[in-house]
Amino acid sequence: MSSILPITFKELLQLGSCGVDVNQIGFNSCTLESDRFICIREKKNESASPELVTVDLKNGAQPNRRPIKADSAIMHWNREVLALRAGGRTLQVFDLGTKQKLKSTTMNEDISFWKWISETTLGLVTDQAVYHWDITDSTQAAPVKVFERNPNLSGCQIINYRSNTDSKWMVVVGISQSQGRVVGAMQLYSKDRGISQAIEGHAAAFGTIRLADAAQDTKLFAFAVRNATGAGKLHIVEVDHPEGNPAFQKRAVDVFFPQEAHADFPVAMQISQKYGVIYLVTKYGFIHLYDLESGTCIFMNRISSETIFATAADSDSKGIVGINRKGMVLSVSVDEDTFVPYMMQNPGNTDLAFKIASRAGLPGADNLFTAKFQQLMENGNYAEAAKIAANSPRGFLRTSQTIEMFKKCPAPTAGGMSPILQYFGLLLDKGDLNQTETIELCTPVLAQNRKQLIDKWLKDGKLHCSEQLGDLVRTHDMQLALKIYFKAEVPHKVVAGLAETGQFDKILPYATQHNYQPDYVALLQHIIRVSPEKGAEFATTLANHEGGSLVDIERVVSIFQSQNMVQQATAFLLDALKENRPEQGHLQTRLLEMNLMNAPQVADAILGNDMFSHFDKARIASLCEQAGLSQKALELYEDPAAVKRVIINIAGTPNFNLDWLVGFFGKLSVEQSLDCLDAMMKHNIRQNLQAVVQVATKYSDLLGPVRLIDLFEKYKTAEGLYFYLGSIVNLSEDSDVHFKYIEAATKMGQFGEVERICRDSNHYNPEKVKNFLKEARLQEQLPLIIVCDRFNFVHDLVLYLYQSQQFKSIEVYVQRVNAARTPSVIGGLLDVDCDEKIIKDLLSTVDPASIPIDDLVQEVETRNRLKLLLPFLEQTLAAGNQQQAVYNALAKIYIDSNNNPEQFLKENNQYDSLVVGKYCEKRDPNLAYIAYSKGQNDLELVSITNENSMYRAQARYLVERADEELWKFVLSENNIHRRSVVDQVITTAVPESTDPAKVSIVVAGLLGADMPSELIELLEKIVLEPSPFSDNQNLQNLLIFTAAKTDKARVMDYIHQLDGYNPSEIATICIEVGLFEEAFSVFKKIGDPTSAANVLVDHVVSIDRAQAYAEEVDLPEVWSKVAKAELDGLRVTDAIESYIKAEDPKNYAEVIEIATHAGKDEDLVKYLRMARKTQREPPIDTALAFCYARLDQLSDLEDFLRGTNVANIEESGDKAYADGLYEASKIFFTSISNWAKLATTLVHLDDYQAAVECARKANNIRVWREVHGACVSKKEFRLAQICGLSLIVDAEQLQELVKQYERDGYFDELISLLEAGLALERAHMGMFTELGIALSKYHPERLMEHLKIFWSRTNMPKMIRACEEANLWPELVFCYFHYDEFDNAALSVMEHPENSWEHQQFKEMVVKVANLEIYYRAINFYMEQHPSLLTDLLSSLTPRIDVNRVVKMFQKSDNVPLIKPFLLNVQTQNKRTVNDAINELLIEEEDHKTLRDSVQNFDNYDAVDLAARLEKHELIFFRQIAASIYRKNKRWEKSIALSKQDKLYKDAIETSAMSGKKEVVEELVRYFVDIGHRECFVGMLYACYELITPDVVLELSWRNGLQDYAMPYMINMMSQMTSKMSMLEADNEARKVKDKETEVQQDNTPILGGNRLLITAGSTGSPAPNGFSPMPTGFR
Repeated sequence: MSSILPITFKELLQLGSCGVDVNQIGFNSCTLESDRFICIREKKNESASPELVTVDLKNGAQPNRRPIKADSAIMHWNREVLALRAGGRTLQVFDLGTKQKLKSTTMNEDISFWKWISETTLGLVTDQAVYHWDITDSTQAAPVKVFERNPNLSGCQIINYRSNTDSKWMVVVGISQSQGRVVGAMQLYSKDRGISQAIEGHAAAFGTIRLADAAQDTKLFAFAVRNATGAGKLHIVEVDHPEGNPAFQKRAVDVFFPQEAHADFPVAMQISQKYGVIYLVTKYGFIHLYDLESGTCIFMNRISSETIFATAADSDSKGIVGINRKGMVLSVSVDEDTFVPYMMQNPGNTDLAFKIASRAGLPGADNLFTAKFQQLMENGNYAEAAKIAANSPRGFLRTSQTIEMFKKCPAPTAGGMSPILQYFGLLLDKGDLNQTETIELCTPVLAQNRKQLIDKWLKDGKLHCSEQLGDLVRTHDMQLALKIYFKAEVPHKVVAGLAETGQFDKILPYATQHNYQPDYVALLQHIIRVSPEKGAEFATTLANHEGGSLVDIERVVSIFQSQNMVQQATAFLLDALKENRPEQGHLQTRLLEMNLMNAPQVADAILGNDMFSHFDKARIASLCEQAGLSQKALELYEDPAAVKRVIINIAGTPNFNLDWLVGFFGKLSVEQSLDCLDAMMKHNIRQNLQAVVQVATKYSDLLGPVRLIDLFEKYKTAEGLYFYLGSIVNLSEDSDVHFKYIEAATKMGQFGEVERICRDSNHYNPEKVKNFLKEARLQEQLPLIIVCDRFNFVHDLVLYLYQSQQFKSIEVYVQRVNAARTPSVIGGLLDVDCDEKIIKDLLSTVDPASIPIDDLVQEVETRNRLKLLLPFLEQTLAAGNQQQAVYNALAKIYIDSNNNPEQFLKENNQYDSLVVGKYCEKRDPNLAYIAYSKGQNDLELVSITNENSMYRAQARYLVERADEELWKFVLSENNIHRRSVVDQVITTAVPESTDPAKVSIVVAGLLGADMPSELIELLEKIVLEPSPFSDNQNLQNLLIFTAAKTDKARVMDYIHQLDGYNPSEIATICIEVGLFEEAFSVFKKIGDPTSAANVLVDHVVSIDRAQAYAEEVDLPEVWSKVAKAELDGLRVTDAIESYIKAEDPKNYAEVIEIATHAGKDEDLVKYLRMARKTQREPPIDTALAFCYARLDQLSDLEDFLRGTNVANIEESGDKAYADGLYEASKIFFTSISNWAKLATTLVHLDDYQAAVECARKANNIRVWREVHGACVSKKEFRLAQICGLSLIVDAEQLQELVKQYERDGYFDELISLLEAGLALERAHMGMFTELGIALSKYHPERLMEHLKIFWSRTNMPKMIRACEEANLWPELVFCYFHYDEFDNAALSVMEHPENSWEHQQFKEMVVKVANLEIYYRAINFYMEQHPSLLTDLLSSLTPRIDVNRVVKMFQKSDNVPLIKPFLLNVQTQNKRTVNDAINELLIEEEDHKTLRDSVQNFDNYDAVDLAARLEKHELIFFRQIAASIYRKNKRWEKSIALSKQDKLYKDAIETSAMSGKKEVVEELVRYFVDIGHRECFVGMLYACYELITPDVVLELSWRNGLQDYAMPYMINMMSQMTSKMSMLEADNEARKVKDKETEVQQDNTPILGGNRLLITAGSTGSPAPNGFSPMPTGFR
């Protein structure tokens, strides 16, 4: 028992195996909120994007990676809800299952710690306060502050925040570094009181416990601390003491810390509510278990060598889960089987073990409970005994025997409570009762009729509900029993109870929920008798069950019909058959028959709803016809004869529905429809005509208008044809339909319809209709007029009417029908040579506004009768008609008659100038010009003037028109008349014009046409000569611009001659075209010296003229311009003098740059001193300082730097350094204390000691590298080592430094430097690795010592490569072994065993290899090199190797004896190869004893082959083994024959007895008798007693005189037979007595069952009082 542990400890997962970088696992990057989810924020390298790795421990531990930008992430305890924190303040919560964002917020403070404190709430700790955020509360948009942080947590790292279950107590835990130890600080806060308490502590947790005799749980707060003295304490205190509970005594117990763990302290605490145990975890990986109530330390041990930084309680509250810094996920929980026995090993913990076993129901103390219970019962202390039994672990004492014991206890004294009631009272207070206790308690309670107690206990969940309890309560209260049946899940009793209490609507839901199938038909019969309405509802519910009908619908209908409940049966069937399935066709027929016979209107409604389609239609149709439902009969009949029989009379039936009949025809075929229509017309045309017309109208497209027209014409009913065609003519495009309709309407006298169709229809044949109407000779010719008008038969119409002398109809046509056709009518009349008076009278009757005058003029003009219209036109004009066509016609008449046309054209604005002008072109061009100019018909005007050389008129029109587009057209190069027109414009049109805008358009036109000569000619005429435009600035500018582009010689004259131009624009254009002197003259003329100087400098490019001009005007701005030009021309000295004269330092940057490159430092100093008077710019001071440096004026430089300046000294120093001015550079860097650059400068000055000191002050890698390189090159190794120590701590510099030393051959100095660096605080793995590599190259004898000390801090892959290159095999094996490369280590040893093999080390590493082949290589290696140690190696490899393969290896090499101990050791695996090898070896060694044990204990071998070999062996012992093998394999005859051969008769007898075969036994008996071996004969009778028959024994003994030897057998046989006979007689007598008693009992029993209860034995023939037999309800 001393080896047992009270805990179960296991490694759940290694995060490294999930692909997580172990270096990324830490307190800030890895979170564990529960035993399900782990979150790791992983970033592979600096350039990689961070990822969130979540591991679900309850779902295969498969890692799930997501890209993440957040700083931290925590998963919910048990849901896929992820909380993210970014930027320290932004929070977002996501549901990963639904892929939705639940909430997000941004805090005003940084969050230093956060965690889930409940299923719905996040706890957030900031630097100032603590917040709670409920993610399920939609009204809580942002976290709510709970309390402010206490000052004692200032400067602490928050490591935990906890809340108790009701969130009334919270604690914040933090740690900080102080006085060389980690100090813990906590803030305990009470929500109800609103106060905080500062406590020193490292870990804390909340929990509850139920104390003895307490009515409520006690809330506890536990915390652990290690104080400044190193003492550890665990405190357990009560919070929120409930009234009436016993007080909890505060506990303060010591926490033990080992001597070597001087810096250890508590880091986590979890409380197991199930066991009442505190789990305390320390930094060094120790776990402590304490009892929550007493604080007793139960167990302590170390579970991790690394710090466990995150812990959480498991979901069952049994133990804890934690993660250490190596990524191991560990689980610790109580071992229920060993926890109590472990505590009971310490006698002092017996009471505690007793209490924990009772509290948690743990095994291990059952004997203690039993002994104590019996002792208390014997002592009469029944109250305490009841407590023991009630609190026994797992309730093992709560049995019926215990209840009987309490029942038998003596009655208490007066006023006391009986022990049994005390016992039950304790059980009720503790929790719920088991089944036995419940029955025992409720029986007396019901006897006292105290049902209310049972109801109360039932509500409180104290009773164990069972069928037995329900049966017990049923006789007292059915509703209460029903509750019990519900909870006990006794379906047949529940259904019976619901039926008995009338709760029919609950039966089906309950049965469905509990997957129970009662006899629904019997239930339904009962319900229908009690309540037909409820029965119908119940039947419908059963039929409509989701999984299919629960009853036979036909049986249900039969039940309803048997009760004559047609209405209920109909309602039920309507609902049951609503899915209209084919297999329900007979039920549909039954439903309709039932209603057609009893309630036809219901059947009509059912059929009308089209609910069913699978009934017998012929049968139902016949019944419908009999019931007078003709419509339904027609719908159902499929026989055409029957349909025709019903349909010809349906129009005369009452309630005839014409719309329905029309719809019905839609179901018939075309031929059948026409047949029925023909029958209806033939049977009674008066009665059926309307219906036929309606049907024909509805299905006209389907039946065909031609066939329908033929049908109506067959019966000569124009009326029917008219109404039919009238209904379709508006939709039809058939010309015959339209014509027939016109014909029918004419016959019916419906002339209005004839007129309408003629006017509106587009689908009749106009020629055919026109001819029909002519032949019809209608009194009213309007339809004919309409047809002729629409289809342009006007000439035919006029001819027909003129010949018929129907002039009135002609007037009607032009007046009422279409006045627009008047021109055609007039033309027609003129063609028939009608009298002009008739035509004029006709025109006088028509409204001129409605006549198209143009067409009329055209008609008359083509017939050369235009003057005929003059009276009409003048009359039209006098009437106020202002149509343009009227004026056009009058103009043409005036032109042709020469009636003052010019005046008309000039004064009148109403005519169309284009039409009239075109009319005049050939008659009189001047009139055409007047018309075109009047209408601004530009192109036509230009064309007519060009054709007739009217250039002056055209020029005047162009100037006056002032249209740019027109000018472009006229001045186009393609215009051959351009020059003539321009001449007229210059000489006549422009001088006559006084409008500047129009003149400007002319100028613009010439410019656009690129006619500069003509433009200059025009401008000189209007600008140089006196005119209104002489002083126009724009025109003067334009004149100079044009001359500058086309005739530059005139520009200078224009400049001097004109004064109104814009000088700046003129100068600019002169410069653009290269007229620089003209531009210079313009600037001089207007007094602008700066611009003039610009011209000289920039364009004339004469610096000398510019300098002379500057001296002439002596202005600073001019000197500045000249200086810039001189500077651009690299006349640096002159430029600087000019700048000084101008006192202009603005261009200092360019001056400094050019002067520096030119080497004009003395001149530059003058300029810079001038510039510093007005400018304080860093470039100026920097340049001045650098000039001093270049001029070697070091004293001036020092004075300058000591004075006030804004120079960029570092830049100057860099330049000086780059130019080799190291003394100046030293001055620069010294003045600004730039130690890094100063150190580099001092190296060039060979001042190495000072350079090292400066490098130390600079502490910069680059500086250290440069100084170090210089010191090494000068062999200043002492100083180089100082620099090197600062370099090798940077892993990036280490490689280059090592290469430098190796390149220069300074190997010992390199090793010395690296060894010195190992003592540095920042020493890293690369240093240890490079030192090892250097030693492997240059001092290999020292490498092993280095590796043994520093292997854990060495980069093993690189070290392995170095050892391989240096052939250092022991060191290589050491590296492989410590790098967990056991495969390579073992291979290296086997390849180079001379100085790397050591047996124990090799055995230790070979068992850890991953490649199984290495095992067998190792075995071969040992077989060849170390055969004496082979057995030891094989014993280590036994669990890992294939034994069969090993045996075959040694068999192949004939070395099996070497591994005999190994074979005997593994023979327990019972493998054939091993057994065969051992047996073969033992046969060779003639070790028969071991061989016998082998074949008896291990049966996996070829028994027949082995036995065949052994039976031929010369030693009898081996032949005996062969016989035993045959016997073992049930080859009895072979075994017995072999035994008889060697006279091993005992073995033969045993074999025959074991065979169980009588023939084998009998054969052996006869053999012994035959050979006269009487002792063996007797032995056979004894050993095979059951297998030898007495007759064989008697025969052999009588024949061979062996009666004396057989007598014991015979005596025993007779004794057994006598005993069996006696037993048979006794059994026969007992059976007779029992049969007689049964017969008597049956005679006295009533035939119908006596006192059987209906509820338990079923119906006895008479109905129950409630009206139904309870037999089908489920009770048995």
